[in-house]
Amino acid sequence: MLEVRDIHVYYGDSYILQGVSLTVHPGEIVCLLGRNGAGKTTTMRGILGYNPPAAGEVLFEGTRISGRPVYENVCRGIGYVPEDRRIFSDLTVEENLEVASLKPRPGLAPWTMARIFETFPLLARLRRHKGGALSGGEQQMLAIARALAGNPKLLLLDEPCEGLAPVIVESLGDIIAGLKAEIPVLMTEQNAHFAFGISDRGYVIDKGRVRYEGPITELASNRDIQDRYLAV
Repeated sequence: MLEVRDIHVYYGDSYILQGVSLTVHPGEIVCLLGRNGAGKTTTMRGILGYNPPAAGEVLFEGTRISGRPVYENVCRGIGYVPEDRRIFSDLTVEENLEVASLKPRPGLAPWTMARIFETFPLLARLRRHKGGALSGGEQQMLAIARALAGNPKLLLLDEPCEGLAPVIVESLGDIIAGLKAEIPVLMTEQNAHFAFGISDRGYVIDKGRVRYEGPITELASNRDIQDRYLAV
C-alpha cells in the first residue's frame, strides 16, 4: 500500500530525515515511535508532500507520489490527521465533515455521514456544535472522522493520543483497531503502551534514522530498544 524508500528531508539547513524507509501493507496498523524531535512528524509530512524529500521516493499503491502536490495525494486516497488536528473551529461538527467529503472509492464501503456517526456516536450527539466548543478528545475524534469523510485508502495519524484522557484514548484505540481491515494505518506515537496494544508492526526512529523495525510483539518485549530510544 505504502512504501517509503530511503527518504532524506531538510528544513532549511537542518538535515532532519537521514534515509528513512518503511512500508505499510493492506490490513495492518504500523506505528512509528520515537521521542520528541526524532523525526516522526517530518516523516508524515514527507510522505504526504508538505515537506517533499530531497532524495529517495514515496510510493502509494505502486505509484511514485513524492514531489506531487498534497491535494493530489489526498485525492489519490491518503487521509491525514495532523498532530494539531486543524479542525474548523467556526464550523459545526457536521459542516467539518461535509467540507472534507470526497467520492467513495471503488470496492470500498463509503464513509457516509450516517456511517461516520455510527462509528463516532459522540459526534452524532454533537453534530450541531461548533468545532471550537469541543473538548480535546472530541476534537481528535472529529479530526479522524473528517479524514474518513474523504474515503481514504490509507490513514496517517500523527500523535492521536497526545494530551487526551485515558478513557478517550481507550475509545480511540478501539476505533482505530476497527479500521485496519478496510483502511491500513500508519501512526506516530509517543504513548508506546497504546501503540503496542493496537499495532501489528513497529518502527523506532531517532535523530532522523530508523533504529529498529519488526513485529510489535518483539518491540514490546525488547527492553533494550525501549530504554535506548523511547524512554524519556
